[in-house]
Amino acid sequence: MAFRKQLFGGISTGAVSIALAALATPAIAQEASIEPGEEDVTETDEGNVIIVEGYRQSLETAVGLKRNAPVIAEAFSAEDIGKLPDVSIAETLGRLPGLAVQRVDGRAQSLSVRGLGPDYSNSLLNGRQLVSSGDNRAVEYDQYPAELIDQGVIYKVPYAGLIGQGLAGTVDLRTIRPLSKGERIVSVGGRLEFNEDGSLNPDIDGWGYRATGTYVDQFADDTLGVALGVAYQSSPSQVEKFNAWGYPNDSGQTLLGGMKPFAKSVDLDRLGVFGTVEWQPNENWSGTLDLFYADYRERIAMRGMEFPLNPGWGSGATIDSTSGGDFPQSVTFSNVQPVVRNDFDRKDVETFAAGYNAKYEDDDFILNVDVAYSRADRRLQQIESYAGLNFGASGPNPGDVVTYNRNTGGFPFIFTNQIDYSDTSLIQLTDPRGWGGGRDIVQAGFINDTTTDDELWTIRGEVVGKVEDPTIKALVAGVSFDHRTKSRDIAQNFLSLAGNGTPFVSQGATQRAPIPSSALLNPIASLGFLGFGPQVAYDPFALLNDGTYILTSIESSDLPYPGDWSVTEDVYTGYLRMDLDTFVGSLPLTGNIGVQVVFTDQNSRGFNSSGGVGARAVPVEGGDEYAHVLPSMTLNLELNADMKLRFGAARTLARPRMDQLNASFNAGVSDVIDVATGSIFGGGGGNPELRPYVANGFDVSYEWYFGRGAYLAVAGYYKWLDDFVNGNAGVVRDFSYLRPILSPQQRALADATTYLGVVTGPDNAADGHIAGIEASLSVPFSVFTDGFFSGFGFQTSASYTDSNLTIYPQQGDPFETDVPGLSKWVVNSTVYFERSGFEARVSHRYRTEFLAEFPAISASRATRFAYPESIFDAQIGYRFQDGSSLEGLSITLQALNLTNEPFINYTDDDRTHIIDYEEYGRTYLIGASYRF
Repeated sequence: MAFRKQLFGGISTGAVSIALAALATPAIAQEASIEPGEEDVTETDEGNVIIVEGYRQSLETAVGLKRNAPVIAEAFSAEDIGKLPDVSIAETLGRLPGLAVQRVDGRAQSLSVRGLGPDYSNSLLNGRQLVSSGDNRAVEYDQYPAELIDQGVIYKVPYAGLIGQGLAGTVDLRTIRPLSKGERIVSVGGRLEFNEDGSLNPDIDGWGYRATGTYVDQFADDTLGVALGVAYQSSPSQVEKFNAWGYPNDSGQTLLGGMKPFAKSVDLDRLGVFGTVEWQPNENWSGTLDLFYADYRERIAMRGMEFPLNPGWGSGATIDSTSGGDFPQSVTFSNVQPVVRNDFDRKDVETFAAGYNAKYEDDDFILNVDVAYSRADRRLQQIESYAGLNFGASGPNPGDVVTYNRNTGGFPFIFTNQIDYSDTSLIQLTDPRGWGGGRDIVQAGFINDTTTDDELWTIRGEVVGKVEDPTIKALVAGVSFDHRTKSRDIAQNFLSLAGNGTPFVSQGATQRAPIPSSALLNPIASLGFLGFGPQVAYDPFALLNDGTYILTSIESSDLPYPGDWSVTEDVYTGYLRMDLDTFVGSLPLTGNIGVQVVFTDQNSRGFNSSGGVGARAVPVEGGDEYAHVLPSMTLNLELNADMKLRFGAARTLARPRMDQLNASFNAGVSDVIDVATGSIFGGGGGNPELRPYVANGFDVSYEWYFGRGAYLAVAGYYKWLDDFVNGNAGVVRDFSYLRPILSPQQRALADATTYLGVVTGPDNAADGHIAGIEASLSVPFSVFTDGFFSGFGFQTSASYTDSNLTIYPQQGDPFETDVPGLSKWVVNSTVYFERSGFEARVSHRYRTEFLAEFPAISASRATRFAYPESIFDAQIGYRFQDGSSLEGLSITLQALNLTNEPFINYTDDDRTHIIDYEEYGRTYLIGASYRF
């Protein structure tokens, strides 16, 4: 009975001790030992210490982190050294209350916090800001091995001293702290991974593996701690993808206008290494050095066909028959001239992060100094290779006859056709649609070669003054300086056939050539999921390397905006904070009141192109300086030993995407004056004067901790959004630099009107709000019962979010839209059982419809609404117990995406107008780990 009372009394001494020790990470915010929200915990009279392992232990540690966080937060923790509860960090984050993920190629990657997409939150590693390998700031979480992350905290409310806070929240990933472990740990593990579909392409394996090793130890009377970890992953994924061009209206009927389906195979190879050295020679001084390195290589083979269908779009096809109403159930096209595609992407990323923290503490104050550096370098090569029946959609080979039937319960259409696309005497390298005709070239392919470099230096200092006062616990002052530079260089070329040594049709370019046998692969039924037969398969990089292709550079007039740019930010932050520790009546109250002052100096360099009036690039530079004052307050009222009522209010900001800050823009010049703008000039590009998103918000949370690992929490929040970035606004630019090369007619029009024009790009002319409520519950049955059923437990969370965003365009009336990444409902649940070494759990992630983001042409992005998702994962395993000859060994079987949940998005506000329909299949992992 005493034991049961202890469970109901709160989290055990052992669990809280682990949680408090884990809070001591090397970043300054966590190093400050007098942190608001900490609690004094004393051992109960019974002094019982209850030891649990596995998933229950990870839950209990996470609950301790949440309970002792200084603000409203969520947390996760590894089950054991080198073992997170999920396969990836993103999946773990996506199970927390108010968080959701978007799948990319079947893997959870981008994170939405409280309904706001990845651009509106920030990510830290051991309290330090992370760079990103893409064009934006959002971290691609699959670049960080889950096996090297020990735990993490997601701050939903910031406080002065939390540098790099996001508009929606801040994710702080943490590696192992060796001195807090207090023992030598040697752990190794491995997993075999495979997809039920095998491989959809012959040059990508259908199976992969993971291997990890971790070493933790303490030396010199526990004053020196070392942690080392290495993880290697070769992980495949398979994507069956249908992509529609759109749904035009033809004579009163809605038709599929064209499509670009692919069978896609992805191989992710990643090496991750971390190292930590902690040194605490005495009770006053301590220092921590953190190093992290990741080498991430992704290979993506995509094979399929591009089918122009709608005659009104110039496909050249003929509609032979339709049946089934305004959106026909069946349509037959003849003279279809498709593009047979063999595409391949190569992405190579290196990420490095280093940080050193020095701390001095005595009875009067704490001094922290932190220096950090991080860098991410990415090269992305994207090659498209085209083959087909004829050059320019006309020639000796008749087109195909293609019939589609609308489908329910799977891919939206099923097809039949007549031509054998694996016949290499029929299907040859060419420009099947004559896409290069406007440039007088044979466009037999296309290649993007993009390099992106992101570099960040940070130096920070903080002083914590301990105060003997019945209300104030500490006074904190700090400063931080960040210097960040991000650049992108992109080379874009057409691929033409090298046969006659020229790409130009007028000079006798080779228009059609057989596929070299050295590049051929076994034919594959790449589009069998849609009803098509086999297709020719070959290696497009082999054709590039053996001289089959020649490169023709693309002029700037062919780009949506000039692709080369750099952005530099110098950010100066100062903050003051007063930590509280007092009473309201007899109820303990902790919290903090503070303010950050953030000054930003941003600058961008790029090029203005001369667009259609001649190939010309003029260097351009722009930027801005501005300051923000960000007050914050958090109050934590302890209603009793197990209940807390929290309140938070803060002004937060999130910086715009780096590519949106680029100074480059391209020019378009007309021979007539545009009525809407009164100018002959236009274009598209970035905006180096763009300001951050800003939000004023408040939060309230009730938390009840009623047992070991058990809690109930209900939270509500409201955010007023200001200076929200509209990525498709109109920004006025000066085009006078083009005057010397204008035609006489254009120069006369510009002289008589204006050299100003509207460039399509981002501005801050949007505002709105976001509001929501979250509820979460964690219940291990051991709180209520002994025996067999005590091994069961469950955790669940549900969040509802409502938003409204108003866009104020420079031309036209304001209009309303949804915030990208927002699902109104997000539900995450896990049921688990652990007893006598046996472990099993089933997890479920659900989110309603949301505005999703996708890669688009020339490394740009597009948004469309995505269908709701309901994803089930499961895991079973066995951990050999004390006394067994195999003690320390754990074996695990995991199954992901059990119901093969598709990813679907649509257009035209019509859910039947599906643009993307992707199936990923089920993935299985078999693994074992051993802890010495």
